[in-house]
This record gives sequence, structure tokens and C-alpha cells, in this order.
Amino acid sequence: MTAELLLGRWYSTEELAELLNVDPSSVRRWRTARPPQGPPFVRVSSRVTMYSAADVETWLRSRRVDPGRAA
Repeated sequence: MTAELLLGRWYSTEELAELLNVDPSSVRRWRTARPPQGPPFVRVSSRVTMYSAADVETWLRSRRVDPGRAA
């Protein structure tokens, strides 16, 4: 694990949901789906799950659709 990952920004489930403008239950559903969906996460404890800003950005980029290239 790099220092960048340790020192970078992290989001809770609620913070990520607010950032993405979705309900926290959606983020939880992505996480518990089989196979898991959504951005990578770190389960800190049974009640705390965190998301690295770098992982969220990478996940968002992977879902990006460029209409000009989709044709």
C-alpha cells in the first residue's frame, strides 16, 4: 500500500452517496451484490466501510460513456 493511498481522501458510505447523488442504500446494495458492484471499498469493521477517492475516480472513469465514440 502506498503512502498516497494512506494519506489520500476517503469517503464513508454516506459521503459517497451524497457525492454521487444517490441514496446510501444504493451504495450498500452495490457493495453486497454478488458479484460486488460499485467502486472498490475497504471494510474497516463490520459497521464501517470506506472508499478511496482514487478508487472512486477510477471507477467513475471506467463507467464514462462518450456519445461520440458510442456510435
